[in-house]
Amino acid sequence: MNKMTDKRHAAVVLLSGGLDSATVLAIARAEGFECYALSFAYGQRHDEEVAAAGRVAAAQGVEQHETAHIDLRLFGGSALTADIDVPKERVESDMTEGIPITYVPARNTIFLSYALAWAEVLGADDVFIGVNAVDYSGYPDCRPEFIAAYENMANLATKVGVEGARLRVRTPIIDLTKADIVRRGLELGVDYGLTLTCYDPLPGGVACGRCDSCHLRLRGFAGAGVIDPAPYAEDAERPDRVAAAGDGGSEVGG
Repeated sequence: MNKMTDKRHAAVVLLSGGLDSATVLAIARAEGFECYALSFAYGQRHDEEVAAAGRVAAAQGVEQHETAHIDLRLFGGSALTADIDVPKERVESDMTEGIPITYVPARNTIFLSYALAWAEVLGADDVFIGVNAVDYSGYPDCRPEFIAAYENMANLATKVGVEGARLRVRTPIIDLTKADIVRRGLELGVDYGLTLTCYDPLPGGVACGRCDSCHLRLRGFAGAGVIDPAPYAEDAERPDRVAAAGDGGSEVGG
C-alpha cells in the first residue's frame, strides 16, 4: 500500500536492475532521500533484469519497490520487444552512429510518466533516472534536452505543479563516463554482482558479453581498473580482466 511521506525526503527512483540505475539509487540514498524504487516488466526479452532490480532494491534497503506490468510488445519496433535480433560484436564507432534497433520507442517517456504519478501520490518532489549522455547507445530519450523538456511538462501537467511546488527530474550520472559511474558506485558500496545490464542474457541471467550494453559496461569496468563481478558467458571478451591485471586491480562486489 502506498503511504504519504515527507516530500522533502522522498524520491521515486527508476530501477531497471542495471549498472546505471543501481548507481543512481545509491546516489539518491547518499543524498538522504527515502527511496521508492519503480521497475517495469514491459515485455522485454531481457526480463531477467526485473529479478536483478529486486535484488538491488533489497540490498540497498529501499522504502518500497514496485514493478509495473505493461506490454510494449503490443507495438514492437525494437529488438528488445519484437522478434528482431539484438546486434552483437559491434565496434564502438558503430554504436555512436544513428539510433540502434535496441531503442524502445518512447520508453523513458512512459517510465517517467509512471514515476511522476507515483511521486504525486507520495508527495515527493524528486524523480531519479539513470540516463547517460556520454557512454550511451544513441538513444534520444537519454539526452539532457529531453529531460529538461519532460521536467517542464511535468510541472505543467500535475496538481503539485499547478499549486506552486516544483518537481525535479534528477539525472546524477548524465555527464559521467561508464568508468566514472563504476567508481562512484563502488565508493557508495554498490554490489554490481547483483546487477544485469545485458540486452540478450543467457538463461539464469548470465550476460552475453557481446551486445552493445555489455561492451559499454565492460569498458567502464576496464576504465575503472576493476573486474566486473557479474556473470558472463564463457566466450565473452573481458577487457575488464585485462585492465585489472595490468593495473594491479581486483574483482569487486558479488
